[in-house]
Amino acid sequence: MTKATGNEVKPIRQESSDQAFQTGNVIIISLSHLLHDIYSSFLAPILPLLIEKLGLSYTGVSLLQFIQRIPSLFNPLIGMAAESLKVRYFVIFAPAITTVAMSLLGLAPSFLVLAILLFVAGFSSTLFHIPSPVMIKQVAGSKLGKGMSFYMVGGELARTLGPLIIVGAVSYWGLEGSYKLIPFGITASIIMFFRLRNIDLREDLRKSHKETAYLKTFKKFLPTFLILGFTLFFRGAMKSALTLFLAVYLKENGHSLWFAGAALSILQLAGVLGTLTSGTISDRIGRRTAMLIITSLTPLLMFLFLNLQGAYLFPVLILAGFFLVAPGPVMLAIIHELDTKHLAFVNSIYMTINFFLNSLMLLMVGIFSDKFGMDITYKYAGYAAFLAIPFALMLPKKKNS
Repeated sequence: MTKATGNEVKPIRQESSDQAFQTGNVIIISLSHLLHDIYSSFLAPILPLLIEKLGLSYTGVSLLQFIQRIPSLFNPLIGMAAESLKVRYFVIFAPAITTVAMSLLGLAPSFLVLAILLFVAGFSSTLFHIPSPVMIKQVAGSKLGKGMSFYMVGGELARTLGPLIIVGAVSYWGLEGSYKLIPFGITASIIMFFRLRNIDLREDLRKSHKETAYLKTFKKFLPTFLILGFTLFFRGAMKSALTLFLAVYLKENGHSLWFAGAALSILQLAGVLGTLTSGTISDRIGRRTAMLIITSLTPLLMFLFLNLQGAYLFPVLILAGFFLVAPGPVMLAIIHELDTKHLAFVNSIYMTINFFLNSLMLLMVGIFSDKFGMDITYKYAGYAAFLAIPFALMLPKKKNS
């Protein structure tokens, strides 16, 4: 396997886990993640405007996000297909599809059109997120946690920049002028094409040995899937409340759209630091210890957030953002350290569990918000997050296990 030198991107070759950390290739893939997720993060900041325009309920809002994540149910099929396809093209073209779909949200005249656009964006997101972590696995060498942190930083930084970009766009052009952001995303996607097309993945996943059946692989790692799944489930309501519904919650509590957008961006910016450091720290202290710290502190910060107002919210949001998304690189590292010949398939199972359970809890947050109000729902979400702690304790104690 060769490294990127200067402006030239050399082919990636799959080698053993003790190879050097390929900074150039890791950054290129992470930038592609950044581009994709900037546009996929457009929904939450403009939800107050869409609710006003289309008369959406909180349940309807949750259903929209659920629809966006329905394609994640096809993750295992895409994971299996990835073992015989040149998956770099998924990573190259998916951002362009997401760019168009998400930039048209402001023009949507009805719930149905919104749902179709979000479904398309969800499908392209699925095509992107299955192979891209596997690409990181190939170029991170023995520093897998660090590699996953770089990769996740792309996504979290996007969720910091995305709200600022879309709020600025609708403030300048109006909600229905959001389509004017399409050229910027397409141009960036074209640039990424010329960078990523030289990354040779001919040996990426096609050399997986077929003697291990997919069902057997699934059964072998079922305990790990269950532990991570329950952790995601109990943290899911809190994560949904502090991300998708944060702008709506703050707007309901008397804050302006700019204040709500700034709060969301600060939360996500802190998440960038959390994702950048959590994987690297877990390389040193072990995955279980890192997850135990994260799952213990986040719900405490949730309740602190609920008891503060105004500018005092921002320091808490910084801390909450840091720990809210910090499990991402750690969990990805756990998955990609599993001893399997079908890494793309295993990653697709994890992605399916991740997206589906988060979507389910997101839907519950919407339903509870309609029935009981957002204040009570946020409290329930905080209580539920404490239940993730026992499952963090179930992770293997051995470092890098």
